[in-house]
Amino acid sequence: MSDVTLNPAGGAAAAAAAPRQYHLAHEPHPQNGTSLGFWLYLMSDVLIFAALFATYGVLGRAYAGGPTGAELFDLKLVAINTAFLLLSSITFGFAMLQKQAKNVGGTLTWLAVTGVLGLAFLGVELYEFAHLIHVGATPQTSAFLSAFFTLVGTHGLHVTFGIIWLITLMIQISKHGLTTANVRRVNCLSMFWHFLDVVWVGVFTFVYLMGVL
Repeated sequence: MSDVTLNPAGGAAAAAAAPRQYHLAHEPHPQNGTSLGFWLYLMSDVLIFAALFATYGVLGRAYAGGPTGAELFDLKLVAINTAFLLLSSITFGFAMLQKQAKNVGGTLTWLAVTGVLGLAFLGVELYEFAHLIHVGATPQTSAFLSAFFTLVGTHGLHVTFGIIWLITLMIQISKHGLTTANVRRVNCLSMFWHFLDVVWVGVFTFVYLMGVL
């Protein structure tokens, strides 16, 4: 039982006037705790994509009498899409430079350019999927196409979530500026976005280039 007693008449007013104290205020917090946690998340994503790449490596030649990658893939279109994503990585680097200079307008501008390039990447990918389905190359056609749609689609979902995160972060920066929390969020999103670029380079090489050989 607590030794604190409240006066029925003035207890509520006294409780409201008393300064609030939070448990978190008395606990030490590591300065880089968020970054460490996000690195752990990225490592879990590495495991997911490693499993998907391994699955594609096993099933990538299981055509089941259906079309092969050489018959389906349009390398020119994929190269354009790759350029969109790699350019978005460069523009995100420009956003990071503006962030370090504490330039809110410049940061928002380059984040917006990054988002546009990311949307362009998704648009081309959706067009490719629609074209493949239109010609009858669906995930049910063969194990090869099942593995292809799963791997490339999972990467596309990550880009989609990255764009949603980017838009949300832009709203936060426009409202509150480059606060400590927003700077930390930009840093985490930067790691996530560059990670997606690295994964896509693997997809472009392992799936598309090797698929047409």
